[in-house]
Amino acid sequence: MTNFIQSVDERTNLAGTNRLELLLFSLGHDSNTGREEVFGINVFKVREVMSIPEITQAPDMPASVEGMISLRGHLIPVVNLAKFCGLQIDEPPQIMIVTEYNNMMQGYMVHSVDTILRLDWNTVKTPPEMLSEQMGGVVTAVTELEDGRIVMIMDVEKVLADTAQDTSKDSWFSDVEASESREVTIFYADDSLVARKQISRTLDHMGFTHVSANNGLEAWEKLKEIADRADNAKQPVANFIQLILTDVEMPEMDGFVLTKKIKADGRFNDIPVIMHSSLSADSNQSLGKNVGADDYVPKFDPTNLSSVIEKNIAIAASKAQNKLEHK
Repeated sequence: MTNFIQSVDERTNLAGTNRLELLLFSLGHDSNTGREEVFGINVFKVREVMSIPEITQAPDMPASVEGMISLRGHLIPVVNLAKFCGLQIDEPPQIMIVTEYNNMMQGYMVHSVDTILRLDWNTVKTPPEMLSEQMGGVVTAVTELEDGRIVMIMDVEKVLADTAQDTSKDSWFSDVEASESREVTIFYADDSLVARKQISRTLDHMGFTHVSANNGLEAWEKLKEIADRADNAKQPVANFIQLILTDVEMPEMDGFVLTKKIKADGRFNDIPVIMHSSLSADSNQSLGKNVGADDYVPKFDPTNLSSVIEKNIAIAASKAQNKLEHK
């Protein structure tokens, strides 16, 4: 089992190629549907796969959190994913997937793990609304295997938000201050509904107007439309949007490719691009810079996000002012 997950460093060359690797797993046979569904999680978020250790019960935990474990000095909450998804599973879970993202670690109890699948993001699609609703909103994307089975990619940010403490309370945003900048519009792209809500609340606290997209391809199409409108009005795109915020993992086009496209289009030269991702390792931040991102913010700290946005808007405004003075 220890050799099942290879070093993440060996996979960093996938960034910028619109490709990803998924760890496929099962939650078991659902007695309600008579099916055993296939789920997936980005390998970049998987720290290790192991047999389920002894779990210590903890008070005042959500129903799907079985308790805590100590793993090499870290106290980690353990989530029973079948319970979280509302599935009626006949067999008890056997395996724990230890994840690390959003600068936090969690253990996910699953029935079994299958294999690692490498695929293109353009084969990953936004799930039908009915499927997303059936699974309680936990499915953020789907893809089809060669044998016809559908892989449901989990929105692990939703799992974290629903099982962590205080992440949905107003106090979480209390340190986000209103910006002194005025008439600022932020464009952001994220496939996670939870993340979009968090970003929206942060920008509302800052007093900014915002426009969103649900994935990288949709974002690129919308951005090109904005640039075309600016061309027709004979105005710079920076008069319409002042900053772009993008997730990394998104169906159809990931944030690395989206950023490369933005930076290759001269119409967006004066607009900073910030990558905002739960893939918070230094290697991912370096890859973001390599494709042209102006900054990289790990998810999800609203105070930190607002600070980085404010900083980049100020830098862009200073550069614009210098251009005007040297004309």
